Amino acid sequence: MLENPKIKRALISVSDKTGIVEFATALEKMKVEIFSTGGTLKTLLDAGVKAKSISKLTRFPEILDGRVKTLHPKIHGGLLARRNLKTHKKEVKENKIEYIDLVVVNLYPFEQTIQKEGVTLEEAIENIDIGGPSMLRSAAKNYESVTVVTDAGDYQCVLEEMKANKGRTTLKTRAVLAQKVFALTSRYDAMIADYLNKEINGKEKEEEGLTATYTLALTKEIDMRYGENPHQKAAFYALKTAHGDVSFGEYFEKLHGKDLSYNNILDLTAAVSLCDEFGREKPTVVIVKHTNPCSVAQGDTLYDAYRRAFETDTQAPFGGIIAVNQPLDMKAAEAMNEIFTEIIIAPEFEEGVLEYLMKKKDRRLIRQKKSTKRDGLEVRGTTCGVLVQERDVAMVKDNELRIVTQRKPTEAELNDMLFAWRVAKHVKSNAIVYAKELRTVGIGAGQMSRVDASRIARWKAGEAKLDLTGSAVASDAFFPFADGLIAAAEAGATAVIQPGGSIRDEEVIKAADERGIAMVFTGMRHFKH
Repeated sequence: MLENPKIKRALISVSDKTGIVEFATALEKMKVEIFSTGGTLKTLLDAGVKAKSISKLTRFPEILDGRVKTLHPKIHGGLLARRNLKTHKKEVKENKIEYIDLVVVNLYPFEQTIQKEGVTLEEAIENIDIGGPSMLRSAAKNYESVTVVTDAGDYQCVLEEMKANKGRTTLKTRAVLAQKVFALTSRYDAMIADYLNKEINGKEKEEEGLTATYTLALTKEIDMRYGENPHQKAAFYALKTAHGDVSFGEYFEKLHGKDLSYNNILDLTAAVSLCDEFGREKPTVVIVKHTNPCSVAQGDTLYDAYRRAFETDTQAPFGGIIAVNQPLDMKAAEAMNEIFTEIIIAPEFEEGVLEYLMKKKDRRLIRQKKSTKRDGLEVRGTTCGVLVQERDVAMVKDNELRIVTQRKPTEAELNDMLFAWRVAKHVKSNAIVYAKELRTVGIGAGQMSRVDASRIARWKAGEAKLDLTGSAVASDAFFPFADGLIAAAEAGATAVIQPGGSIRDEEVIKAADERGIAMVFTGMRHFKH
């Protein structure tokens, strides 16, 4: 039968001292004997808590500049002893080990240390906690008898249970707290591994690509109602890295509307990623449906940009996602309000705009806190493992374009080509984007054939009664045959931007020259699967 011991002895050693004095004071009032170490001991003694040095328990001094103080059989024996086993009880008695009923530990601030500017490898290593994780894991393994706390947010819960249960906590609470320990230590170890991987294996990474191991530490941030479909469970997990947390809350703030769904997050991040390609200078509006852009436009104002974007495709935006790159003003908001839009994302909302848009209860309103355009790695799951790659943050510069046709593009054509190229980067492959006067006029996404993608883009333009004459076309990968370029020319395009690199490039260039098309090669493709 499991024993549920009264908490008589506690070991407290914390780097984050938030609430620790109050917690220890409450424990002391319940006649709990408190042992502590280093700075925590000083903090408690200064506050009048009658804590004792851990050396009183171990009968051994802290040594090696504090590197060794709790790594001792009297500590781990007191934590790991199974109190319902006669053999353990006998050995505890023979070795004069005292049970430890409560452990309160949070770890050396490794994460905060490595985020400091100019931090050295030596400093980082000195902030790798050894004793803390060891005590936590010992206590958590023996949660049948030991209560272990890593989060100041759990202090009150523990105190309330002790008051309600004559100095005891419940087995369920101890189990929950133990699980939190293993989640914390696994994240902590992953962060150290990630940091050392970058610091020690930096050259290897540059020479050979991704290193032999890749660690991830994920913390659930949002419970989804369901996944892509109602029969699928889902959640959103924030990523803890050696250089800080990457979380939804770091980038976005939901200001109004129902909880976000799995599909909502995919769509809104797709919309914002594309919008961020255009910076903050010129008003830009992106409308997305099922992670593909329906339309994108720039204008003198957000209102102009929205009207131009909406006119490109007046059907798909219903129930879609809108992202803008400047504070949303009332005139643009009123135009957006004419149809139902699932989500509107803006860096800010001007006075009165939020209240106006909140009248539609089912609409979500999101504030974008900062740009999502960042370096780093991205992860994608498969049925048999995980794919890891560098994020596609590259964008061709004007001076990197190679004009391959007899006719050079005009300034207007060049602007439209680069505009279309930015959009094509975010369209599922095969991708064809027609643009004219800094707005999309036809998008063909996710087709098995590049010619089919071009046909769909032309059909969409026809549906919207938009003239493709004088437009620029972007293809996310090279034209394998001249037929794709010929189809664009027949639609009225006068400029083409594509990566180049096909064995039939000369045929494609020849077809362009015969039709007076200006064509540039980027030397870079943007497949998006």
